[in-house]
Amino acid sequence: MKEESDFKMIAKTIFGLEEILSQELQRLGAKDVEIHNRAVSFKGDKGFMYKANLCLRTALRVLVPFATFKVTDEKSLYNGMQTINWEEYLEVSDTIAIDTVLSTDLFTHSQYISQKAKDAIVDQFRVKFDARPSVDLDKPTIRVSLHIHNDVCTVSLDSSGESLHKRGYRDKTNLAPINEVLAAGLVLLTGWDKRTNFIDPMCGSGTILIEAALIANNIPPGYYREEYGFERWKKFRPFDEELWNTIFDAAVNKITNHEQKILGGEISPNVAKKAKENIKNAKVDDVVSIKNVDMKDFEVPLGRGVVIINPPYGERMVKDNIDALYKMMGDTFKKNFSGYDCWILSSNMEAFKQVGLRPSRKITLFNGQLECRFMKFEMYAGTKKIHKLEGRSGSGERNL
Repeated sequence: MKEESDFKMIAKTIFGLEEILSQELQRLGAKDVEIHNRAVSFKGDKGFMYKANLCLRTALRVLVPFATFKVTDEKSLYNGMQTINWEEYLEVSDTIAIDTVLSTDLFTHSQYISQKAKDAIVDQFRVKFDARPSVDLDKPTIRVSLHIHNDVCTVSLDSSGESLHKRGYRDKTNLAPINEVLAAGLVLLTGWDKRTNFIDPMCGSGTILIEAALIANNIPPGYYREEYGFERWKKFRPFDEELWNTIFDAAVNKITNHEQKILGGEISPNVAKKAKENIKNAKVDDVVSIKNVDMKDFEVPLGRGVVIINPPYGERMVKDNIDALYKMMGDTFKKNFSGYDCWILSSNMEAFKQVGLRPSRKITLFNGQLECRFMKFEMYAGTKKIHKLEGRSGSGERNL
């Protein structure tokens, strides 16, 4: 089979995870990797497009741009879409969906622009064949992505289909669980070595713990997904099932089976039960264990490790309660987590002050629409001053 030449792709991500995504792409073997706002562009062949969808932990979508044109108004947008020969991408019997992202002053309503772009496509078919493709917002044959930046419209095909954060291991839940892509990004940002202990003592539905287990054991995040958008492509880079199976099998063969301690605590019995179900669905119940326990009573293993907490931000809590919660987290870090790097993600800057510890790192991230800080608190064995003196003396036995 002749190897297809490389083409440009764009992986979309969450603000603050661009550098991590870039590193992921480079490790996978992407070429010409460039960081943008909430996105990373790169080059690869069809097989790499499959690999990127299967293996990238911090990508939301993998887009394949194929046309650009200037826009000034709705008419120029319609005309620009009409200049594309849509027969190269679609058949009359196929279905389409269009997603639009606007970073321009020319237009204000992305849904309206999607509608105008759809009109241009179906009108082209109607003139030629007196028939037209229909719209399917859930599982279209092709999902078209428009990105209008200032006066330039970039048209791409979305190779992912559903957002890649929808891994497939998590049952529908009435909680507001953290996005899987963000959870994976948090784990990777800590620099966890995949060997020392990993703890989320307020684990909710268990997403951060599951993503840590996938990372530690090299399990592809797309392992659980039933399908991708590229599997429905017939004309433009048509789906190659044999190539996909080869890529999938190669990734699965790299799965390891380490014996890390990945531990969670959750105060609500119902939520802890839901977390255990999700962990079982992800097939990582052999490495992840959860206890129904309050954080302050969590039994912390001796040694070193990483802690990540995504606590309530206080939108639905009175101020006294949220302040007390964050104070408890800080007090518990000091009392029980000696030797650990402890990280908290929150949008509540006032509540952060109640932790009572000085962060050694602050990273800006977005959790949905909320601008958050991901803060690191290094819990030295003994005081920081003693820790530094011990390091200078070259001996851990010195008494001060």
